[in-house]
Amino acid sequence: MAPEQWPPYIYRDARARLTGLDLELVTAIMHEAGCTLLIQQELPSARRQLMFQNGNLDLMLAANSTPERRAYARFSVPYRYEIVGLFTTPGKLKQYQQLGSFEDVSDQQLTLLAPKVGWYGPDYARSMHGIEAGGRLSTFNSFQQGIRMFAAGRAELIMGDAAALRYEARQQGVPLTSLPYVPFKAPVHLMLNAARTTQAELDQINAAIGRLEQRGVLDAIRTRYISH
Repeated sequence: MAPEQWPPYIYRDARARLTGLDLELVTAIMHEAGCTLLIQQELPSARRQLMFQNGNLDLMLAANSTPERRAYARFSVPYRYEIVGLFTTPGKLKQYQQLGSFEDVSDQQLTLLAPKVGWYGPDYARSMHGIEAGGRLSTFNSFQQGIRMFAAGRAELIMGDAAALRYEARQQGVPLTSLPYVPFKAPVHLMLNAARTTQAELDQINAAIGRLEQRGVLDAIRTRYISH
């Protein structure tokens, strides 16, 4: 495994130790499965993906299962969910809590902050161009930048990976509250290199995930990092 820092999923703490939600989850899973977890140096996502496809990495975290990837990879059962959230300030929650889609955001001519790149669900994909054409969409390259922009009043709403936005808002001391509407939620998996692993090893990992879920171990780890 060769991680890329993305708090709160994987990052270095104040003592420069690697930590985070995904690291704790995969450590628990591999220990339960009787497997050894070796962490390589941090790599950018494009290089990490290339190394995986070339057979130089056995495992990648937080993967979406796609037909293209299934040609060279095995996927575990889900070990957590990727959740996209829509947020505002606590004082405006009552005003915006009835929003049920990005079409509502567009119709009400609300301003929105959103990540510059990435997939955030079909509803956002359908509506983003209309919001942008109205001059009400601003984008950010990092969650740190996005929260700074939100704190400066650049938009009434901010959207993105829910855990990452909450983490960065806490780091900067910016009050943030989620709206009831959840734009997107999808399972993520451990991705194993098909050429370097066996179906039996995947079965071991899946069984370990099942046992840890039954005992509440994985949920306890998730709860420590993610405010529901």
